[in-house]
Amino acid sequence: MASIFTRIINGELPGRFVWKDDLCVAFLSIHPLRPGHTLVIPREEVDHWLELDTELMNHLMDVAQQIGKGIHRGFKPVKVGMMIAGLEVPHVHIHLVPIETAHDLDFENQNLNATQDELEASAQTIRASLRELGYQGVAE
Repeated sequence: MASIFTRIINGELPGRFVWKDDLCVAFLSIHPLRPGHTLVIPREEVDHWLELDTELMNHLMDVAQQIGKGIHRGFKPVKVGMMIAGLEVPHVHIHLVPIETAHDLDFENQNLNATQDELEASAQTIRASLRELGYQGVAE
């Protein structure tokens, strides 16, 4: 059975995409830790990041860095935190979160009531920043 992320990638479930390329996508978390919380996900279903081949892992990190720069430009946090936890969904995903303190990476802080308008506003901010930075994989 396809993971929830594969179903989002395939368009079976909605997602607020900010990046799409042949190997991966990035979209907003529906339960963001902070506005701008983005997930970078390989198109290929791989359960654990230790199982990724080196080329795909390098690509995911490159894309995560580009999106992180877009998040930093758009939201102006102290830092953009990055985390690979992978306990919730058996499909590798990199969390990128604009943070002010380490406490901002605590999953107890998820906004379970983020509105579609809030998510779309965050996605638009990231897409605009990525375009300003000249990146090519920005989703429409």
